[in-house]
Amino acid sequence: LHDSPPFSLSSSGYVPWNLHEPARGKFDFSRNLDLEAFLSLAAKIGLWVILRPGPYICSEWDLGGLPSWLLQDPEMQLRTTYKGFTEAVDAYFDHLMPIVVPLQYKKGGPIIAVQVENEYGSYAKDPNYMTYVKMALLSRGIVEMLMTSDNKNGLSFGFVEGGMCLWENQPKMVMEYWTGWFDNWGGPHYVFDADEMVNTVASILKLGASINLYMFHGGTNFGFMSGALESDEYKSDVTSYDYDAVLTEAGDYTSKFFKLRQLFSMIIGQPLPLPPMIESKASYGAILLHQYISLWDVIPSLLQPVKSEFPINMENLHLNDSSGQSYGYVLYETVIFGGGHLHSRDHIRDRAQGFRQLRLLVENRGRVNYGLALNEQRKGLIGDIFLNKTPLRNFKIYSLEMKPGFMKSLRHVAGWSAVPDYFVGPAFFRGRLWIEHQPQDTFLKLQGWEKGVVFVNSRNLGRYWKIGPQETLYLPAPWLWKGSNEIIIFEERTAGRIIQSVDIPYLGRTQYVD
Repeated sequence: LHDSPPFSLSSSGYVPWNLHEPARGKFDFSRNLDLEAFLSLAAKIGLWVILRPGPYICSEWDLGGLPSWLLQDPEMQLRTTYKGFTEAVDAYFDHLMPIVVPLQYKKGGPIIAVQVENEYGSYAKDPNYMTYVKMALLSRGIVEMLMTSDNKNGLSFGFVEGGMCLWENQPKMVMEYWTGWFDNWGGPHYVFDADEMVNTVASILKLGASINLYMFHGGTNFGFMSGALESDEYKSDVTSYDYDAVLTEAGDYTSKFFKLRQLFSMIIGQPLPLPPMIESKASYGAILLHQYISLWDVIPSLLQPVKSEFPINMENLHLNDSSGQSYGYVLYETVIFGGGHLHSRDHIRDRAQGFRQLRLLVENRGRVNYGLALNEQRKGLIGDIFLNKTPLRNFKIYSLEMKPGFMKSLRHVAGWSAVPDYFVGPAFFRGRLWIEHQPQDTFLKLQGWEKGVVFVNSRNLGRYWKIGPQETLYLPAPWLWKGSNEIIIFEERTAGRIIQSVDIPYLGRTQYVD
């Protein structure tokens, strides 16, 4: 591409719309979301960039990176030329492209190509949509090569005129050669054979094709950002996005990494530079969760209800602004005057627990990120719940998105007490991790806990669930402080007393993939 040498490296970068515009009209390109700094860093270390700005990115990310507030519109048609969608995309691109345009190759930057949407041939609901996205990019100053990416069956629907059409797992350029696979809760941990992967890479390069390794560096779905699949049944993705990639989610080398180095060294006919030293990991031992507070005791202090005759889904739950709730839990509370049978009629998304009064704590386990069901990803209660044959009415609805501000306020709530010998949640549990020296990466093991979320210094580390396969959560060193670190766990059901800080991850029982 352009004047790059015969064997050059590039990074393929997704831009997650749902993080950059978490509420309609409120944009964030600061701190960890500083796209300009990220692209400039790629240039500094000698990488070209293939930018994948979306608006849809998939990436096993909640709703494929689309912001959930789009679903407030009951008529919304995602990834089409529906006016409500294109107006939102245009507003987003108006903020995104001024950052991207000056960093293109022709302007001295690292961006050598831009992908038009992502895998649209597998969706293909609107024959005019890809042209719309293409023109949205060109009209805002994109001048580099346009690309599309799809599987073989989707190529006839997912390409744009004038763009370079790229297949996944097949030349001319393999835009996504899968080095591994992602995991779902309740399933195995998928592993791809290293020798087979390297042999395939060698055969692709021998054909003179380019290749993008997906993933080269594993990642983590911190917070509530992991997506889900829905084919025969709904399956939510685990917190880890290690992916059995060439580098682990913590940046450690794998056998795939060293085998690829041997291959690349043979191709260029000389040894490669020594790889950087990996960051050491720490085992900080057992962390005692010594205090707890029931969710029911937190509600009066921190949460104001929305009162509604009818259930309201998460996305339409208007709180301090008009953008609704995106992630986490919603508590629906009403009064019943007798017993009977509760019927959801498939109006609970995704998982509910019932408590007397009546209280329904509903968890959004992640929106589907791929396929034809994107428009049906509203969460919480999406319709009536029936007691016998009568729909429940007159709800108090509490938002439990558990943002950093909520977690910081939680530490000052009165009512924290010593953890009893046995307690069933939902409740928050609190402990301290003391670090004597410079913090290092570690992994938290939650043996004895059932299902919930871990917060470290008010940051959402992600979900855990005893059904596996994932048994440890990656905790990066920059989230830790020298001295005292606050650990808070929101446990839905059965709580343990301690968690373990270990230096080796365990992502579950392995299933090898051919």
